[in-house]
Amino acid sequence: MEVLVLGAGNVGKAIAYDLAKDFDVYVGDKRAESLREVEEFATPMKVDASSFDELVETMKGFELIIGALPGRFGFKSLEVAIKAGVNMVDISFMPENPFVLRERAEEAQVTIIVDAGFAPGLSNILMGRIWQEMDELKEGYIYVGGLPKAPKPPLYYRITWSPYDLIEEYTRPARVIRGGEVTAVDPFEEIKDVKIGEFEFEAFISDGLRSLLENVRAERLEEWTLRWPGHLEKMKVLRELGFFSPENISRTLEVITPLMTYESPDFSIMQVVGKGIINGEEKEIGYLLYDEEREGFTSMARVTGFTAAVIARLVAENACIYGVIPPEILGMRIDTYRKIMDGLEERGITIRRWG
Repeated sequence: MEVLVLGAGNVGKAIAYDLAKDFDVYVGDKRAESLREVEEFATPMKVDASSFDELVETMKGFELIIGALPGRFGFKSLEVAIKAGVNMVDISFMPENPFVLRERAEEAQVTIIVDAGFAPGLSNILMGRIWQEMDELKEGYIYVGGLPKAPKPPLYYRITWSPYDLIEEYTRPARVIRGGEVTAVDPFEEIKDVKIGEFEFEAFISDGLRSLLENVRAERLEEWTLRWPGHLEKMKVLRELGFFSPENISRTLEVITPLMTYESPDFSIMQVVGKGIINGEEKEIGYLLYDEEREGFTSMARVTGFTAAVIARLVAENACIYGVIPPEILGMRIDTYRKIMDGLEERGITIRRWG
């Protein structure tokens, strides 16, 4: 099978590396320097994702597409895949609602898995599994972060993914479920301290629940993104001063990106907890993931890219129906859930479960 990975960044490179073990992999990007980094295990292709017609013709030559582009290109790439009649797995954190394309995908007999990365993605899969096992889910919480092991001032954060998508986490209203109803809150409405194992973080509410808001019923459901102490207050001040507004964001990133670009091994951590009722008794089910950078890939690239690669194999095996599919459905199905967990374990990504 010939597979095209759109995007040769850190995550796209990890996806291509993993899929190259079983497929004939091509990687499309417009940056020559990024394409050179995949030459050892994939065929590089110069592709301009901003050109709709060019992308349609490019996709038609493949049997499966993996989208690893920044969020601003995500929705359009889904439309292109449907027009080209090609299955797709996408990890972009797009601001649009991809499920408006569901009927078009079904009519085209195309399978599209969206938000198929780490968070959203694996977080949805684990929460979907918890929801499936509960008779009634009362509360669900996702705590997730990708952080440098040796944080440096003044921002105590290292960029390992799209800087534009990073800033959007701080500006986009975060949707949560409270009192059984979906509501939107300011991501900086509350900054709280969170302790997980030996780590002490600060956390803010992030808009990562996405399709969970429709597919999981609970009284309270929230995602909190973890940062090292000292980062969020500075981001909050920059936002309040207008540095993250559309007319200023490019210049702002020119200034702050170098402050978050330095050498430090990274790690990923995620805790997903559900509290509810099973057989008339109050129960708690939880998952804890901890992963570190290794074998030439950042941890964020590993947990995002390898999750996408495992899901891509399910699509290649025709294990999913036509349409636009949210990742939590893969967690609710015991067969796909087990394949994903086994696949991540094989790649050295260990997830501990309790309850």
